[in-house]
Amino acid sequence: MIAFWVIGALLGTGALYYVLRPLLRVPKDPRVSRRESNIGIYRDQMRELDADRAAGTLAQADYERAKLELEARLLEDVAVADTSTVPSHGRRAALMIGIAVPLAALGIYFSTGNLRGLEPHLGAPDAAQVEAMVARLAAKLRENPDDVEGWKLLGRSYAVMGRYADSVNAYAKAAERAPRDAQLLADFADVLAMARGQSLQGEPEKLVERAVQIDPKNLKALALLGTAAYERKDYARAAEMWGRMLPLVPEGSEDARMIGENVEEARKLASIGGSAKPAAKAHPGVRGTVRLDAKLKNDVKPDDVVFVFARAPQGPPLPLAVLKARAADLPLRFALDDSLAMAQGMTVSSQSKIVVTARIAKSGKPQATAGDLQGASKPVANDAAGVEVLIDSVVR
Repeated sequence: MIAFWVIGALLGTGALYYVLRPLLRVPKDPRVSRRESNIGIYRDQMRELDADRAAGTLAQADYERAKLELEARLLEDVAVADTSTVPSHGRRAALMIGIAVPLAALGIYFSTGNLRGLEPHLGAPDAAQVEAMVARLAAKLRENPDDVEGWKLLGRSYAVMGRYADSVNAYAKAAERAPRDAQLLADFADVLAMARGQSLQGEPEKLVERAVQIDPKNLKALALLGTAAYERKDYARAAEMWGRMLPLVPEGSEDARMIGENVEEARKLASIGGSAKPAAKAHPGVRGTVRLDAKLKNDVKPDDVVFVFARAPQGPPLPLAVLKARAADLPLRFALDDSLAMAQGMTVSSQSKIVVTARIAKSGKPQATAGDLQGASKPVANDAAGVEVLIDSVVR
C-alpha cells in the first residue's frame, strides 16, 4: 500500500507539472493573488490540527472535517487570483480546475469514501465514484441541514465539478444559516456569476456589496465588486474598489504591483487620471424571467442548453445580446445589456424596442433545429424590467 501511495503521488505530481506549467507563466494580465501567504496559513493550521488530535483534544471526526475544509479552501487560494481577476476567466478557470479536481476528489474521498477502494484489486475511483461521494456528502447534509461548513464544502465541490447551479443551491443553504459571513457571500456571488454566464451583474453584485458592508476589508469581495463595475464599463468605480485593496496587501509585493496595475488601467480607461470622476451610467438593458410551460417539463433534461436572445422586432436576425444557461436553472432571471452584444454597434441600447426569445436547444447550438423548445416576449422597451418569457412551443 505504501508503494502504491508513493508511485501515485509521483505520477500525479509529474502529470500536474506538465499540465499546469504553461498556466503558471503569469501573462501581463491584471490579477490579484494571495497564494503564498494563504499557503503559509494553511500549513500552520494543519500543524495545529495535528497537534490537537495528538493531544486528544480534537475528535477524529472533527479532525477529518476540519482538514477537509482547509484543503477545500486551499483549492481557491492556490488558483491564481481568488476569482479576483479583471475580465478574463479562462486561465484562472483552467488553473483552478487543474489543481482543484484531484484535491477535491481526494478530500471528499477521505471524508465519505471507503479507503479499501484504494487497494489494487478493487481499482481506483472513477468519475462516477467521485459523483457518488459528493452525493453522499449531500445526503449527510440533508440529515444535518444546519451544518454551515458542510454546505460551504458542498458548494465548493460542485463548483470544481462545473455544476454551478448545484453549487449555487448549496451556497444559498449556507448563506441562509450564516447571512453575515462576508467570505461566504463573496464565494456565493462568484459561483452565481458563473451560473449566469460569467456575469456579476444583478444579484451577484448585490451579494458582494453586502459582503463589503459586513467586512470592508474582504479582498475577494472588493475584487469582485471592482470586476462587476469593470464589466459594465464603470471604470471609475472599478478603480475605487481595487484601490481599497492596496492597503490590505504588503507594500511592494507582487499582489500590490498587480492591484496597482489594475487601478491604473481602470483610471486610464475612464480618462480620470488620478481623480475619481464618476463614469457615465451604464444602460440597464432588458431584464426579466424565462419560465418553462409545465406541459413541456417531461421533454426537458437538466443539462439541456438554454439560450436567451435579445433582437430588434424588425431588422437583421443577428441577436443584439445572448445569454447561455442550463435548463436546470429555469426559471431563469436574465439581464441582456450592451456588455453581451454580438457585434459592434448592434446593441440593446441602439434599439427602442426589443423582443426577448428563449430557446432550449437540444443540439446545444444557438441555431434553431427541429425539436427545440422556445418562446418569445412581445416587443418591449430597451430598458424594460420584469419581462416574462414562457417557453411553450416546439420548433418544427
